[in-house]
Amino acid sequence: MDKKIMLVDDAAFMRMLIKDALTKNGYTNIIEAADGAQAVDTYASEKPDLVIMDITMPNKTGIEALQEIKGKDPGAKVVMCSAMGQEAMVVEAIRLGALDFIVKPFKADRIIQTVSKILG
Repeated sequence: MDKKIMLVDDAAFMRMLIKDALTKNGYTNIIEAADGAQAVDTYASEKPDLVIMDITMPNKTGIEALQEIKGKDPGAKVVMCSAMGQEAMVVEAIRLGALDFIVKPFKADRIIQTVSKILG
């Protein structure tokens, strides 16, 4: 189960929460990016199997980063994270190719369920 997962969130504690849940469930190959711009660069160099990305971030939003990543790699697997009340952005993200979304505050089992569904 050595799938590489990239976590993208401008809040370090959010990345830590998700990383913690993933690590406890055997996903140990985890890389991080702190904003959308970094996400695009890191995706290009690391080619992760899955990206879990926040929608609202500085420098480049999750939606913009999603578009760029999918533009370069149409097969990219991306799951968006959103706060309550961001339904319109979630719909836009799904339209642009995001596979799923997780709503904050996270429940660890929901993260794991989504990840294992996508990574098999």
